[in-house]
Amino acid sequence: MKKHLFILCFALLSCLGFAQEKPKYYNASKFGIRSDGVTMNTRSIQYAIDWIAEQGGGTLRFWVGRYLTGSIHLKSNVTIELVEGAVLVGSTNPFDYDRLEATSDHALILAEGVENIRLIGYYNSGGVIDGQGRELGNNCTDLVHKGLLNDRLSNDRVAEGFRPRLLLFRECKNVEVDNVTFRNAANWVTMYDQCENVKVNNVRIQSTAFWNNDGIDIVDCDGFLLTNSYINSSDDAICLKSHSAKKLCQNIEVRNCTARSSASGIKFGTMGAGGFKNVKIINNTVYDTYRSAITIQSVDGGICEDILVDSLFATNVGNAIYLNIGARRDKQSSMSNITIRNMTCEVAASKPDAGYEYEGPIEDLPRNVSPCGIIGLKDSKIKNVTLENIDITFPGGGDPNYAHRGLDELDKVPEMPKAYPEFSQHMELPAWGFYVRHVDGLTMSNITLKALKKDYRIAIVLDDVARHKINDLKVDETGGNNKDFIFEKE
Repeated sequence: MKKHLFILCFALLSCLGFAQEKPKYYNASKFGIRSDGVTMNTRSIQYAIDWIAEQGGGTLRFWVGRYLTGSIHLKSNVTIELVEGAVLVGSTNPFDYDRLEATSDHALILAEGVENIRLIGYYNSGGVIDGQGRELGNNCTDLVHKGLLNDRLSNDRVAEGFRPRLLLFRECKNVEVDNVTFRNAANWVTMYDQCENVKVNNVRIQSTAFWNNDGIDIVDCDGFLLTNSYINSSDDAICLKSHSAKKLCQNIEVRNCTARSSASGIKFGTMGAGGFKNVKIINNTVYDTYRSAITIQSVDGGICEDILVDSLFATNVGNAIYLNIGARRDKQSSMSNITIRNMTCEVAASKPDAGYEYEGPIEDLPRNVSPCGIIGLKDSKIKNVTLENIDITFPGGGDPNYAHRGLDELDKVPEMPKAYPEFSQHMELPAWGFYVRHVDGLTMSNITLKALKKDYRIAIVLDDVARHKINDLKVDETGGNNKDFIFEKE
């Protein structure tokens, strides 16, 4: 009998313990939060978050409706859950947005120095966060015209610091964002700054409503996993940055994502003050992208090392691969141990983002289609680059009468260490496939380069490249069968 009582008591205690650990859900309506799309809910939502945090944590659940709000601050152990059909709508009044203490950046959803926070969607596609970015951005500009904000209005738009982001998490630990749609930001859409242990999965970013709409910015984070997401943005889609010289953006993985951009698809930099280390970019797709499918830069005095890009499929892009070292801040940068393998790419003959809401800028002409660039500096060479199983189709058709640069003019290719780094910064280059300069250690294996039209340029130019090995190179240039494939400057 005592044995049975002991078992019964143990079972009851176990059930009580389970009940205590069960997540607590609170409906938004409990706190007077309205879903009519016109009631300003900022204070009621913030009260709900603070109250839940005081209870030890739990979930604030938003059901179907439109919830208008200004900035809200997530607290430790609090989850925001958006049921399918729920939309958090950002205010169009710039004065409704708060700034972080550490950086003075502002956003709709903020978190600073907290842990165990979640923003998740429930049921099918989950909920939406809509920043009303065009209206908000134009209202920021209007405040400058009224003399209420002080800005120089470059191109008749306010600078980035005056336009709020949609999401900004700073120095947070154990972060999860899952099954949420972000759309229409006035600035960068989502930014994770100096966070640890972040998981972002199945997010959909649709933001081409205003300038500087980076899709997702991963800044000086340690331990970041981005998976199964779709990003369509008017600026860089997936962008790794390093703002602090004392930090690294490291232990990052981007897997199974699709990106479209009127800038670069997947980009390291700009900034790169501390640098990037141990990053894996695996099984991703880039399409209709104005600049590079993958660009890896180290131009601000930081390091860039141990980078793997594997299984990247890119179509209709302005450039396939761009690796670059610069010295914008009079500090020596470095780049080493870069591997790009199993990549297929089609480079566009014309503007790849033509027709999108915000297109990339029309560049100065004349300029022929640029090759892939792997370009270091004389005193800071890119080291140990491996390219394997890569198939790139170029439009070809380079015209020497349009803008000529011959193999005897390599010294005229500018170094440009302080320029804003983009694949087109060197203007006319003497190769149509790869232009490689100031590199120590290059392995190219099983590379297929196709040019759909005859090009006056050669496929590959090596300029100041030490320790290089090229195996299984296949070059198919229409009408160019009698040309050499590789030129190496002695």
